[in-house]
Amino acid sequence: MMLGVVFVTRAQVDTAVKKAGNKTAELASKGKSAVVDEVYKDKVGPAGQSPIYIDHSSKYYYVDKKGKKVYVSKASLKDKPKT
Repeated sequence: MMLGVVFVTRAQVDTAVKKAGNKTAELASKGKSAVVDEVYKDKVGPAGQSPIYIDHSSKYYYVDKKGKKVYVSKASLKDKPKT
């Protein structure tokens, strides 16, 4: 009988763990932001990021792929495209 052996390098495991961790952080941050802060429904970020949130200090931000808040000025926001 022959058994197939799969070799997974530490770098591949580290990459997968980081990717899963980043996605978890992103979803957690977006979930908290949606509950705590107001969503600006008619605007998107400078590069099309969505959704845009407004915090308690009236600052605008979006959550990036790593779960970090990225603050943007109101002038840099664009109108949401009509679909």
